[in-house]
Amino acid sequence: MRIATYNVEWFDSLFDDHGELLEDEGWSGRRDITRAAQIAALGRVFTALDVDAVMVIEAPDTSRRRDGARALETFAERFGLRARQALIGFANDTQQEIALLYDPDVVTALHDPSELGAPRFDQAFAIDLDSDAAPDTVRWSKPPLEVLFEAEGETLRLIGVHAKSKAPHGARTPAEATRMAIANRRKALAQCIWLRQRVAAHLDAKEPLIVLGDFNDGPGLDEYEKLFGRSSVEIVLGEGTATRLHDPHAARILSRRAAAAPTSARFWIQPEKRWLQALLDYIMVSPDLAARCPVWRIWHPFEDQDCFADIPLRDALLVASDHFPVTLDL
Repeated sequence: MRIATYNVEWFDSLFDDHGELLEDEGWSGRRDITRAAQIAALGRVFTALDVDAVMVIEAPDTSRRRDGARALETFAERFGLRARQALIGFANDTQQEIALLYDPDVVTALHDPSELGAPRFDQAFAIDLDSDAAPDTVRWSKPPLEVLFEAEGETLRLIGVHAKSKAPHGARTPAEATRMAIANRRKALAQCIWLRQRVAAHLDAKEPLIVLGDFNDGPGLDEYEKLFGRSSVEIVLGEGTATRLHDPHAARILSRRAAAAPTSARFWIQPEKRWLQALLDYIMVSPDLAARCPVWRIWHPFEDQDCFADIPLRDALLVASDHFPVTLDL
């Protein structure tokens, strides 16, 4: 069984309002890349992945005018993918949904929102973010997708996540950028405390669990982590004596001994004229699934030997998105 997570940058911009692909020379949401080029690259990447299910982050928009599931299924049909049926949970207002694309011949998947251990993810969560003894109200701009997942006679829980970005978008001065970055990190940590409460409840119930997606965070990524003492990823994995989730890429960075840290995203920093790489995408599994010795892989065009050797795939990974897929073979 192969399960993946893949953040596809501005997937929505590749479709019209009827969910049809815009395979033309108009610009995509990616810098200097046409829609036709991004669609072709994504087709090659998804074909190479050959997954039973993939959690698509930044999936096409679902709203009054657009149907993200229909768009994904149109994409899957265009490239003859096995994973051809789409599931979207709570739609959001950002034009970037969280969706599961899966093979209906192998997998049964249902949106199964829970209130186990914490409020439902389309509701609100009360937490004191700034130590003033007054609770703040936190909401997800992109509510996690909770999936009841059945395959080969077994039932799993999947939670697809796109956590709050820490980037101070729209800041006009260095001081404003600092304030926004700190506020965004507070919200990201609060979201992940909320998520961890749900994770802990599933672990206590002995339910096999996979938490996967883009956390926009990780150990050691920025100076504000020292201010708060931990990253969002560490919170979700579990701290202290709590039952922990496992992701080997996160474990390598947390060990602080990795000479070359794994990365899953690559961004162009225009003012500095350079590329920034970071580990943002994770597949975390419960201890019972970790005991089965699954295999994780980041499909990084420069860090994965097979991806680097396959030149058409290497090029496609660079064109398709600013993130690279992560797979779990279980």
